[in-house]
Amino acid sequence: MSRPPRLSEVSAGGESVRIREGGPGDVPAVVALLDGAVEWLVARGRTGQWGTEPWSARPEAVERVTEIVRSGAPWMAELGGRPVGVIVLAPHGSPGVPPAGEPEVFIRLLVTDRRFAGRDIGGALLRHAVEETRRQGRGLLRVDCYAGGDGALIEYYTRHGFHPVERFAVGDWPGQLLAQRV
Repeated sequence: MSRPPRLSEVSAGGESVRIREGGPGDVPAVVALLDGAVEWLVARGRTGQWGTEPWSARPEAVERVTEIVRSGAPWMAELGGRPVGVIVLAPHGSPGVPPAGEPEVFIRLLVTDRRFAGRDIGGALLRHAVEETRRQGRGLLRVDCYAGGDGALIEYYTRHGFHPVERFAVGDWPGQLLAQRV
């Protein structure tokens, strides 16, 4: 007997955003969100994070997203039934990230539809991650992000209660590990 999916309604930018449990069937929507983010970054000359090609055009990238979604706990943000963001939570960090040394929840992926920028969809997903971390009885929420360019991602996570912990690199990709006690 399967249980009904967990849902929550949160306010983001004055609108009601539905956050629901996701699953493998959401991989195409997640890839589409990543494609939109790459397009947005490229249009601004910010190609260091994810390059210039859409995720959907790279089979290895689609496989990576599929693995992240299948091995983690994806949560989809929807406005009017349309996917506008995703956060994937896991019990451990991304490859190349130093281990926590204690039980944690790790944000393996966070991406939002840039057409809805300014509506705090990412913030709503991050608040959901904090609540999910508490629900699991864990005291540590961590995330890693691209540490190159102008540092905007580090600043974004800092504004949402995270603190820089450690820099790392995966090949020539500079990363920043951040943490939040919940």
